[in-house]
Amino acid sequence: MLERISIELTNRCGKGCRFCYNKSHAAGPTMWTVDEIVTFASDCSRNGVQAVPLGGGEPLEFDGIFALLSALDGVIFRSMTTNGLMLEGETVKRLVTVRPDKVHISIHSPHSRSEVERVIRQVRMLGALNIRGGINLLIARSKLGAARAAAATIRAAGIGTDQIVYLPMRGRDTPSPAEVAGVAAREPFQSMSCLAACAASPRFCSIAWDRSVAWCSYTSSRRMLAELSFRGLREALCGLPLTFCGASDPETTRNGA
Repeated sequence: MLERISIELTNRCGKGCRFCYNKSHAAGPTMWTVDEIVTFASDCSRNGVQAVPLGGGEPLEFDGIFALLSALDGVIFRSMTTNGLMLEGETVKRLVTVRPDKVHISIHSPHSRSEVERVIRQVRMLGALNIRGGINLLIARSKLGAARAAAATIRAAGIGTDQIVYLPMRGRDTPSPAEVAGVAAREPFQSMSCLAACAASPRFCSIAWDRSVAWCSYTSSRRMLAELSFRGLREALCGLPLTFCGASDPETTRNGA
């Protein structure tokens, strides 16, 4: 039974990381309206979906982000993943007024001391404002040493394992599960459910900025959402395969139905 539905609000992101699985960029398009997402998420909630993680692109570059978070308050668990570059000043004040249930800030460059320190500072700031914060730490095989050092710095700052998600780079430069565990100091940690093997989770699906549906955010196997409803979502997922996001190999294609 579906419990979480990730929705990419926009493909716009001023950071424009070269490794972005979504190929987001500063002029990236937006197809959703606030009313469409509210209607869709509310219908999904009535059918048992418990949480809607909001991403992008950069969700803070979606023009209706604050209206959306306000409208979904009390309807469904609202989390958001951001690069944190806009998380200051008036944006923070507006975020406090709509108070999302959780905000995760991504560290894309663990080798950048300034980025690591900024994100730690922002997570602490959110906590002081009574907003639950966390960190998504991106791990590339070529920079395992930097990832281990960044993770140690984060933990030393008092940010616990319940607030850290260790995300392996996908597509290329991908670390092994053992290498990710090493970054997490070989203690229990949070990561993707597919860390050990490519497989669909019956509890999760992803909807991209263009309204294409997939069993995860990284797979190329997608189907357009024909109807903005829970029924439309189930129809889009029915029989939809899951294609491994790494090297091309027939053995890595699995049926996600």
